[in-house]
Amino acid sequence: MSAKAGLCMPTLAVGALALAAAGCGSSKNSYSGSGSTKSSTPATTPAPKPAAAGETLKLSADKDGGLYFEPKKLSAKTGAVTLVMTNPKTTGKQHGIAVKGNGVDKDGAIVGRGAKTTITVTLKPGRYHFYCPFDGHAKAGMKGVLTVQ
Repeated sequence: MSAKAGLCMPTLAVGALALAAAGCGSSKNSYSGSGSTKSSTPATTPAPKPAAAGETLKLSADKDGGLYFEPKKLSAKTGAVTLVMTNPKTTGKQHGIAVKGNGVDKDGAIVGRGAKTTITVTLKPGRYHFYCPFDGHAKAGMKGVLTVQ
């Protein structure tokens, strides 16, 4: 090995160490491919859009525990329709609300005594059936008709 070669090796090694140290010492992200840097702030998701404006209809399970709704007939205008079903504390049973007809088949949550359940559906003109989807309640008569014009 020549004296020149021996002098170059340490210089190259020192240069490589300097480059390695410069690349490892920063904790900031220096990527600027799009002109921006990554942030440690988590991305936020947009707030959910409010439900479509429409009509709200209220109904209730029988307060004495009978398997029927009050009222049994409802009417609404075309568009988004929200059914709010109250299950009175005095029913002693679980109940829910569902809508079926004209291509719509949607069940709401089953709730216990003293609670409410809500379902929103988009309806075209026609006749629909609302019913309690809890075990056997619809067959026992807990149903009604919703007319949409």
